[in-house]
Amino acid sequence: MIQSRVHVSDLREHVGRTVSVCGWVNTLRLQRKMQFVIVRDSTGMVQVTRKRDDGPLEAQLEALTPESAVRITGRVVDAAQVKLGGLEIVPEAVEVLNLAATPLPIDEHTGLEQRLDWRFLDVRRRPATQLMFAVQTTLEQGMREYAYAQGATEMHTPKLMGTASESGAEVFKLGYFGRSAYLAQSPQFFKQMAIAAGVDKVFEIGPVFRAEPSFTSRHATEFTGVDVELAWIEGVKDVMAFEEQMLTHAIAKVANTHGEAIAEHFGVEVTVPTTPFPRITMAVAHEILRKGGWDPAGVKEDLDPEGERSISAHIQEATGHEFVFITHYPVGIRPFYHMRPADDPSVTLSFDLLWKGLEVTTGAQREHRYDVLLKQAAEKGMSTEPMQDYLNTFRYGCPPHGGLGMGLGRVLMVLLGLESIREATFLFRGPNRLTP
Repeated sequence: MIQSRVHVSDLREHVGRTVSVCGWVNTLRLQRKMQFVIVRDSTGMVQVTRKRDDGPLEAQLEALTPESAVRITGRVVDAAQVKLGGLEIVPEAVEVLNLAATPLPIDEHTGLEQRLDWRFLDVRRRPATQLMFAVQTTLEQGMREYAYAQGATEMHTPKLMGTASESGAEVFKLGYFGRSAYLAQSPQFFKQMAIAAGVDKVFEIGPVFRAEPSFTSRHATEFTGVDVELAWIEGVKDVMAFEEQMLTHAIAKVANTHGEAIAEHFGVEVTVPTTPFPRITMAVAHEILRKGGWDPAGVKEDLDPEGERSISAHIQEATGHEFVFITHYPVGIRPFYHMRPADDPSVTLSFDLLWKGLEVTTGAQREHRYDVLLKQAAEKGMSTEPMQDYLNTFRYGCPPHGGLGMGLGRVLMVLLGLESIREATFLFRGPNRLTP
């Protein structure tokens, strides 16, 4: 009779019974008198213990290799001396489902780039990485819960575009039935079309493509974006309020579900933020930084990574808060569709959200007036012809609206204290990596 599979984490409930455990060979200790095999599944590890007797099981265990996929059927025994949960399995049958080749291409000392070449093995062998994907799932679940509770509609926008979005820079071009198409570098324009279509609150969690030749720890050429667009807003503050509440809800859910495991595997305590998050204008941020000796090379309207880290450190020291909204970015470094305040047209009603010194979100109130959009595009020297479908959105009663785009990988990086977005992604894509 074939035993039904039992997860390692549930073995305590089956002491004295015969069960089947399916998993991978973690380690082998094949001694003169005893054979010990540590088997790992997605829930934990258990020791399989057998006294040598020259029988067929002995030969089967002897032939195993690390990372082989096996089904071990045997009796669960209380064994206080065993460090792995105080249990062991005395095997009655061993089925090799897939014998792993040897030697393995990576081990615990292998560097990140080579580990990424063998990502399936890397993830399988690292409980912390498996935890990271569980955290990602809970984080997304929390964001969706909040968005749904606010009456938002989840949309799925095209990733193929007939014209290059925004400025036309940083887009991937590909052949499309004898003409050119482009991979969407943001669902921005489509979200705005949904707003004009009468969908009051829109969000999407999906792939984003950026043809940036950036080799930093925080850039990727394909990543998962969390995008939100809200209609009938009073101002950009409504967008910031939505985001801080959504993040707080999602982070609280992660803390409740995985807080202890994150502390154990990553050495990080998940802090649920309080709302509202601190907000300062870009002009004030520059003032604070310059007083502290920040002197970026050349004339900069934006914040460089050092500036982002410094202003976050300053805010955390002053307020105890890990988050800060930087608002009112200058017109020169923001897209033509960002709204400008009537009392100061040199800046935009836009923001970036920094978390512990890393930019995780960009957002803004959009310009919804057709004539103003044309004027602002002309100021930036942009041709409106390729964008006519987008611009038509604003000709027939589009309401005031605003939104944000958040990088899921960056949020995970900060949440878990990871050093690179490569680690916060299942299969990373960058300028030098298109495989596996």
